[in-house]
Amino acid sequence: MAKRKITVEVPAALLERAQEASGKGVTATVREGLRLMAAAEAYRGLRRLRGTVKFSVPLDRLREDRR
Repeated sequence: MAKRKITVEVPAALLERAQEASGKGVTATVREGLRLMAAAEAYRGLRRLRGTVKFSVPLDRLREDRR
C-alpha cells in the first residue's frame, strides 16, 4: 500500500479528545479516523440499498448461525 506523508493543522482539543477515545497516539488516531470516514461512506451506500435487495435465502435460515 502506498503511503503519503501529510501535514495537517487540527484544533488541539479535538485531537486530544480523539486520542482519548482511541487510546492511541496521533498517527494511529488520524489513521483510525480516516478509516471510520471511509467506512461511513460505505455504510451510506448500503443504507441506500435498504429494501431494494431480494434475498434468495429465507430470513430464518440466515439467522441460524446466531444461535
